[in-house]
Amino acid sequence: MQDTKHNPGFILGNVILGLSLVMLLFIDQLWAFLGGWAMGLWMVLAGVGMYFVMSEKRSSTLPD
Repeated sequence: MQDTKHNPGFILGNVILGLSLVMLLFIDQLWAFLGGWAMGLWMVLAGVGMYFVMSEKRSSTLPD
């Protein structure tokens, strides 16, 4: 069995991606309040979330 323990960065990345998803659901209200900054904020949140998720270093499970 593989070890399923994840580092805190992976968990933080998923939380940030969840927050960006909720933000995307309410983008019309945010657009009225923030204007174009709402889309920029969403892109930054999604990018930072993906960075944390993808930055986890794992050893390859592929055979040599």
